[in-house]
Amino acid sequence: MASTVTIEPSEESKDSSASSRPGYGQLLRTRGAWTFLLPGFAARQPFAMLTISIVLLVQHTTGSYGAAGAAAAVTGVSMALFAPYSGRLADRYGQRTVLIPGVLVHTLSGLTLTALALNHAPLWALFVAAVPTGASVPQVGPMVRARWGVKLQGSPLMTTAAAFESVTDELTFVVGPLLATALCTAVDPAAGLVTEAALTLLGGLLFAAQKSTQPSVTVDGHARVEHASALRVPGVRVLIVTFLGIGSVFGGMQVSLAAFTESIGEPGLNGVLYGTFAAGNMLSGIACGAIAWKVAPQRRLVVGYAALALAASGLWAAHSVLVLAGLGLLVGMCIAPALITGYTLVEDLVPAGARTEAFTWLTGAVALGQAAAVTVAGQLEDRFWGGAGFLVPMGGTLLALATLVALRSRLSARPRGRTVARGVGHRVPVAVD
Repeated sequence: MASTVTIEPSEESKDSSASSRPGYGQLLRTRGAWTFLLPGFAARQPFAMLTISIVLLVQHTTGSYGAAGAAAAVTGVSMALFAPYSGRLADRYGQRTVLIPGVLVHTLSGLTLTALALNHAPLWALFVAAVPTGASVPQVGPMVRARWGVKLQGSPLMTTAAAFESVTDELTFVVGPLLATALCTAVDPAAGLVTEAALTLLGGLLFAAQKSTQPSVTVDGHARVEHASALRVPGVRVLIVTFLGIGSVFGGMQVSLAAFTESIGEPGLNGVLYGTFAAGNMLSGIACGAIAWKVAPQRRLVVGYAALALAASGLWAAHSVLVLAGLGLLVGMCIAPALITGYTLVEDLVPAGARTEAFTWLTGAVALGQAAAVTVAGQLEDRFWGGAGFLVPMGGTLLALATLVALRSRLSARPRGRTVARGVGHRVPVAVD
């Protein structure tokens, strides 16, 4: 039954609802958006450098892709375990309160990990340093998405914002690996991780300074209900499994591309090939945000994920740079639709007071899938034929696809009555929804 409650839309919602086909121009004209977009981009840039910097440094000092993958995996697992807790604290106490100590700890622990690796410390010591390095990774991407949620309550621009954030993420994954690889191969094996730590500190503090756009923290009884864990929402659990599969693609590609370029004597091509993969992701993300979708997001996610699994299944058979670049581009183009649709579904599935946590669960799932993938792919590359690590993206996406198909009914949107109670019942029906 339709609600009879009438709520006056905000000025920003009126502006963004003026067009039946919301676009990036409208989104970027949202009042106050640039105050968190630019610092947010600077703060999340180091995230794309972390794993590849650890892999290249530890492989250089130990000579083993298995050891390098294991060290990177510990970082990823630690981030996946602590990221949701960090997101929940940000929802409850404010982003700035969580972010400032986080970037300080991350910088110190990252530099410690670098020093241990350069001094040929035992692998267990690297693992010890990797735990706080991963646990303290600033969750800037989810924080930016939460700020968009505040700015665009009830607006059809939410899907455009999800696409824009995916494009921003992928731009960092174009620039980050290229920068890290260039620094590690042309300057010093430790240069990538040192730069990552420095950028995290500077960018994180700059983003934390933008207090006016962070979601407000309320302390009344209703807010305590809204702070219930996002993990209680069945659809979020399904999305976590889906994003684990996406993480397996990122991790498998990073290790396997590094091993492939090393085997042909062209390690500098690693950043180029991974950048091509990320560029495909970015380009398809731009296209997704510009389309006025008429297909339900649940169906888009299943279809897009099936395409991703199919594309990832051919990576292991590539034996030339050109073929691998082409397949990597195709795989990248299939990732963005799945990421964007998953993040868009959070808007309907999760109450506003738990969205930062929900976004960090998804980000953490990508990190956990990436951690498992770099470990398994590293072992496969060490023990079997070159390119065996590419079996990891295939297996990860196929398993996640099976889970998604079986549990897709749990991705149904929350009852609109709850949305009205939260003050956004003025949602304008559009084709995207």
